[in-house]
Parts: sequence; C-alpha cells; structure tokens
Amino acid sequence: MSIQTAVLRLADATAGATGLLRRPLAFDELLSAARSNVGLEDFGDAAFAAPMRRFLDACASEADLGLIGRLATRWDAVRFLTNLLLLRAAEVRKPDILGERVARPIFITGVPRSGTTFLHRMMLADPANRAPLVYETIHPYPPAGTGRDRRVARVARQLRTFELLAPEFRSLHPLQATSPQECSEITAHVFRSLRFDTTYHVPSYRTWLDTDPQSHLPAYLFHKRFLQHLQHQAGPAAPRPRWVLKCPDHLFALNAIRAVYPDARIVFVHRDPVKVLLSVTRLTEVLRRPFTRRLDLTGIGRQESRRWLEGTRRMIAVGDDAGVAEPVCHVHYLDLVSDPVATVEQVYAHFELPLPRPVTALMQRYVAAQPNGGYGAHEYRFEDHGLDADAERAKFRPYMLRFGVAPELAPARRSGSKAVAPVSPVGT
Repeated sequence: MSIQTAVLRLADATAGATGLLRRPLAFDELLSAARSNVGLEDFGDAAFAAPMRRFLDACASEADLGLIGRLATRWDAVRFLTNLLLLRAAEVRKPDILGERVARPIFITGVPRSGTTFLHRMMLADPANRAPLVYETIHPYPPAGTGRDRRVARVARQLRTFELLAPEFRSLHPLQATSPQECSEITAHVFRSLRFDTTYHVPSYRTWLDTDPQSHLPAYLFHKRFLQHLQHQAGPAAPRPRWVLKCPDHLFALNAIRAVYPDARIVFVHRDPVKVLLSVTRLTEVLRRPFTRRLDLTGIGRQESRRWLEGTRRMIAVGDDAGVAEPVCHVHYLDLVSDPVATVEQVYAHFELPLPRPVTALMQRYVAAQPNGGYGAHEYRFEDHGLDADAERAKFRPYMLRFGVAPELAPARRSGSKAVAPVSPVGT
C-alpha cells in the first residue's frame, strides 16, 4: 500500500466515524457558498439546477466519496457556480460579450490516447489558433480589485496538490496551468459533462446524459458563451482567434455541436482502440482513486470498453459527414507520429487554411522539444481490469475496417507470461 493510499484511508475512516461522509452535499448550501464568495446573486439562466441535482444525488448514492472526494466535489461545485455568477455579472455590465462571433471553430476528437492532444498542441503552435487554457477554465476572470492576475500561480499550486494525491497522473496526462484544456471542463460548469463520469462512479448520471436527446445542447450553448467571454477579454482591437478545441467526449455530442456551431470543422483522429484501451482505463482509475472509498477495477475496464465502443460507432455513423459545412477530416495516429508536420499540413489543406512557412517551423520546433509528447511509457495487463484482448479486438474490428485503422500488435510474449499491452508514450 502506498503512503498516499494509507493516508487517504485513515482520513476516510476518521471522517466516516464522525458521520460526515453520510451527509449528502446540499444544493442550496452550495449556491449560498458561491453567492457569498463574490457577493453576487444572479446566476442568469438556471438550466444548471436540474443536472446539478442529478449529479449530487448520484454522488450521494453511488460514488462512495471519501473525505478528499467530498471536499473536491464541494470545491468544484462552488467554483462552477461562482464562475456562473461572474459570467452573468460581466454580461450585465457588457452586453456586447454575447455578440462576439465564434467563427468556424475546429473540434478535434476521437478515441482517447489516440494522439488528439499531440495534434491539438501542434496546431496551437500557430499564433492564429487559440484554445481555452487550464487556468482559464478554472478561473475565467481574474479576481476583482486585486490589481494582479495570480490565476496561473494559483492553478499551478492546485495541480501540484492533486499530483501529491495521484503521483501517476503526470506521466499519464502531463498538464500545466497554461496547457490547453479539454472542453469537458467548460461544459462541467452547467453540470452536463462526461468529465464527472470519468472522475466519479455515477452510472445514473451517465445514463441520463446518454438517454436524454437534449442533454448536451445546453452544455454547448454554454460552451459558446464561455468562449465569447474569453474572446471578449482580448479587447475590440485584437484579431479574433480561430478556436481549436479538443476532447474525446465531443464524439457523444456531435448533434449539439452541429446545432450550436453549424460552421464547425470536425477532425477525427483514428488509432487502434485495443492498443490504448487499457491506458484509458488506467487513467480513469488514477483519477478516481483519491476521491472514492471503493474502486472497482473490473467495472472501470468494462465501462471504458462500452463507452469507447459506442464512440467508435458514432464515428462510423458519421463517416465523412457530421452535418456541418465541411466534410470530416480524418487523421491516423501512425501517420501523425511518423510525420507530424506533414500530417498537420494535410489538416490545413483539408480545410483550405493558410499555413505559412514560419508557422511550420514553429510546429517542427514543438515536435523537437516534446519527445514522446511528454508522456511516460507504461505497460498494462488486460486481466487487471477484467478484459480479454481477443474479445476487445473482435468488438472494435468494424471500426478499424471502416476507417482503415492498422492494428498495433504487441510484441511476442515469452512462454508463461500474461497478456500485456505496452502503450506508446504519445498518449492522447
């Protein structure tokens, strides 16, 4: 047992003995805490309320939160609510925020650990492109009245604290306060995000997201509103960016993206799902471990297999036509890692975007400075998470055949060894 696990168990036992962990987080108390934080009352659109109640109910009945999980959930909820108050107050002061045009954003998606982060960060070497950054999604506005913007330093401390609780996280998903952030952190503000399903065991909440045909539309309406706020802060004279947005969870919200951003551009990144399935499963395990008193490794493995099998089915259903103005651009992981800059050039050509030679040089410099994309190498065993390699290969075969995805076969095993899946360090 690691020191971190021992400390967490002791804290959970102490909190459990006091009855704290049996008390659900109260919706009204969280709203009051957010209002008290900033001295504001008006949340504007209250569409967040019902999904927030669903999430809190699922946490109380299913997630088996430990002390850290309870504290983190409360902190997250109050932060999201505080940001909603701040965004609404900014809109009252400056109604032109909601007139900001978010034009032809690029959405990068695909099975996790397929190279989406690598592609995203390469494209962000282009000064014309922009993505929400980690510190901006946590604190979209600097604190009022301080005269100094300390958001980056504050979020860097928060990330270091989380890494103390989950030391393996950095090698699985390197993240800085100034890193580009996934869009699931934005949609979490209105409690309609698959981010929660990754961090917590909340199957009833996930079922609701999956079965309500309108569950993602309010999330992406808010997503656009959030980008308008970030864009507006640059000032009226600043050129408006080309938003390049990345999240595997976009696969489950393509209808909402089409409704909110009819001029969106979609990129699917394809990789052998069996090669990376265990890495995805391990990341979910690492994210959940500090927050729960009960970790079901087999359940996590089966959940991730089901989730991303459905994700591949969504890509098959879409093919080249996501219903937006331009055809889907398809990128293959093996092409991306063998010739990164040429692959990005193909993306630009697909969307008829200019790619000046100095920008290409910046991308080459990024690739040279980021060996393995900043990821560590890991090995995982299928049986650790209740999965069978051959069964998974059979399930994902239709996706691989549809898009010509080459299998990334594991090296031959020594006699008597267990099935191991070595995962390429260019993780997401």
